[in-house]
Amino acid sequence: MAPKADNTEGIVLNFVNEQNRPLNVQNVADSLQKFNLKKAPIQKALDNLCDSGKISFKEYGKQKIYLARQDQFDIPDSEELNKMKEENANLQEKLDEQKKTTSEVEAEIKSLQSNLTLEEIHAKEAKLRKEVDEMEKKLIKLRGGVTLVSPEERKAIEGLYSEALNQWRKRKRMFRDVWDAITENSPKNPKEFKEELGIENDEDVGVDFQSFADLMQNGKKHARG
Repeated sequence: MAPKADNTEGIVLNFVNEQNRPLNVQNVADSLQKFNLKKAPIQKALDNLCDSGKISFKEYGKQKIYLARQDQFDIPDSEELNKMKEENANLQEKLDEQKKTTSEVEAEIKSLQSNLTLEEIHAKEAKLRKEVDEMEKKLIKLRGGVTLVSPEERKAIEGLYSEALNQWRKRKRMFRDVWDAITENSPKNPKEFKEELGIENDEDVGVDFQSFADLMQNGKKHARG
């Protein structure tokens, strides 16, 4: 339910005095939406307050600008203003110091949070020792000439690798055939068309199929040697 007329004037008067700055009716209406006040009764309240001398107004063309009466406020003299400016500067300096202190404390908290607890240190140490032991055992086997990968395992891995290369080669050929068929009679530039579709081939991402094929051949040569 909307406030009564006299209550509306009280709300509007309090708002204009609290703001103590030039306001038009739309400024007041936007700020007083929480009181369920519409623009029309706010306009009427402003006009009544002007007629009763509780607020003042100035006209700029068709628009009225409303102001709080300045004679109701204690206006400080130059000495008081200078004192207030000095107090404000001191408060700003204290605020800057507090911000600096807060930043330092936050940085220290983050630093402490990033450090490991004693329990975490022991756990990490144990994990690293275990890894070192495993690596030392492998190193001893390598020095002793022990074969870590059996011929059967090597053959199986080579088979998987060879099959992957074959699939790769097949898909490259399939794409090339399809792409050539699409772009053969297309008016678009193939490179621009590929970028438009978001297509990337091996060369675009710096991958060389032949280097992987050569790796397979080199591995077989080393195995025979």
